[in-house]
Amino acid sequence: MKKLLLLAAALLSPAFATPAARAQAPSPVDDLARARAVVEDLMRIPNPEGVQETYTARIGGIDQWISIRGQDRANPVVLFVHGGPATPTIPSLWQFQRPLEEYFTMVNYDQRGAGKTFREDHSDAVAGTIRIQTYVDDLVAIAEHVRAKLGQDKLVLMAHSWGTIPAMHAALARPDLFHAYVGIGQAINVRDNERISIEYGLAEAKRRGNDAAVREIEAILPYPGDAPITRERIVAARKWPQHYGGMAAFRDETNLWFFGAARLSPDYDAQDRAALNEGSLFTLGRLLDEYVQVDFKPVREFPIPVLMFMGRHDYTTPSGPTAEWLDRVQAPYKRGVWFERSAHMAPWEEPGKLLVSLLEYVRPLAVDGDAPR
Repeated sequence: MKKLLLLAAALLSPAFATPAARAQAPSPVDDLARARAVVEDLMRIPNPEGVQETYTARIGGIDQWISIRGQDRANPVVLFVHGGPATPTIPSLWQFQRPLEEYFTMVNYDQRGAGKTFREDHSDAVAGTIRIQTYVDDLVAIAEHVRAKLGQDKLVLMAHSWGTIPAMHAALARPDLFHAYVGIGQAINVRDNERISIEYGLAEAKRRGNDAAVREIEAILPYPGDAPITRERIVAARKWPQHYGGMAAFRDETNLWFFGAARLSPDYDAQDRAALNEGSLFTLGRLLDEYVQVDFKPVREFPIPVLMFMGRHDYTTPSGPTAEWLDRVQAPYKRGVWFERSAHMAPWEEPGKLLVSLLEYVRPLAVDGDAPR
C-alpha cells in the first residue's frame, strides 16, 4: 500500500506531467485567477433541479444585485439580510454557505449603497434615500420578488448584525411573508450595545495588563454618554473589544479571513471589491443618527416564530440584551441558540452549528409548519 501511495504521488507530480500540462502551469501572475476558478468550480451547482443565479432586479427604484443558490428549488427559502451597513455577504458565501444549499435555497442581496448595488447607482438621488425605512421597504419588496420567482408562499427571514434592524421591522410589518425570523448578532438597543462593548474592552485590557489600551479607552469615556455617537467615536470604541475577541472569538484580527474573502469570490471583480469600502463610507454617515436610536426593547409581542442565534463571546452586538429580550417576548414559538465558540461572526466561526441549528429548529417551521420540540 505504501508503494502504491508513493507511485500515485509521483505520477501526480509536475515532473511527470505532459509537456502540454507543464506549459499550462501557473505563473505567480495568474495564481489568484486560478484560485478564484477553483472556488467558482467548487461552488457550481450542476444539479438540474437546483438554482444558481446572480442578477439585478428593480427594487425601490434602483437595480439591486441578488444571488439565489440551492440544490433543489423545492427546498425552503432563506432570505439573508447582510450586516454593515454596506458589508455584503455575497463575497464570502464560499466560506460557509455551500452546505446550507443542500437543505435550503439561499437568497442574498447587496443592499442599497452596498457592494455591487452601490456600483449600479450611488447617485445623489440614492444618497437621499439612505434611511432605515427605505431598507425595510427594499427588504419587503425583495421578499415579494423572491417568493413569486421561486413559487413559494413564505420565506425564512435570517439577518446578521446591522441587517437585523431592517429585518426585525420587516417581520413586524409583514409577518404574512415569513415562516420565521432568525437573528444573528441581533441588535436590540444600540446604545446598550455600545456601552456593554466598551466595558468589556476596558475590563479585558485591565485583566491583561495592557496599560496603553486602558489609557486609550478611558480617554473616550464616558461612552456612549451624552455626546453624539460619530463614526470616529464608534471606530475608537470598538478597537479594543474587537481586538480581544468581541468580533471573532479567540481572534484579534478579522480583516484577512473575512474582508479578504472577496479576493477569491467568483461573484466579485476588482471594481466590486473597491466598492465595499466606498459603500460603507457612503451609507454609514447617513444612517448613523437613526442607527444609534434603534431600540426594540419595547417590542413585547412578535407575530411569527423568532429564533436568536447568539455568539457567547459577541461584544460587537452583545448577546446579553438579546437573551433578555427573548425571555420577555411573546411569540408563536421562540428559541435561543448559543454558539459557544463564536463571537459576532457565528455563521463563519461555527458553520456546522449554523447548519445543524437551521435543520433542527428552523426547517420544520418552513416544511411542516410545526414548532420543533
